[in-house]
Amino acid sequence: MPSSTFSIILTVRDYECDFQGIVNNAVYMNYLEHARHEFVKSRGLDVVKLAQENINLVLVKAEIEYRASLRSGDTFRVSVHMEPISRVRFLFVQQIHRQSDGKLIIDACMTGASIDEYGKPKAFDEITALLVRDSCQPDPEA
Repeated sequence: MPSSTFSIILTVRDYECDFQGIVNNAVYMNYLEHARHEFVKSRGLDVVKLAQENINLVLVKAEIEYRASLRSGDTFRVSVHMEPISRVRFLFVQQIHRQSDGKLIIDACMTGASIDEYGKPKAFDEITALLVRDSCQPDPEA
């Protein structure tokens, strides 16, 4: 059962922009990762604590379509929708929309996996619960 959409609102900082005055392409990865971490936290899990318990969530594939650019001062919404692929793999479907006009900036599919301390894929009860839980309410603005 897919989880509900989760989102956060952020604002572009000056130092995230390149010499063209637009957000550097690599910075979008930080926005997407921050939203994934906040999503997991909203589900009652802490990625740092999980790592200390040898439960690691890693990104194994990143697909990003850059549709438009953000500029310094732009406020934007990063949405996250998680879909299970298997007991150890999951897909984060993510989008970034500019708040002022709703324009789609980024369309992304990020594939993650749970691995043990040896780097081997492993299913963990905490992660399985995250994949099937539907505890956050759908975001009406996402």
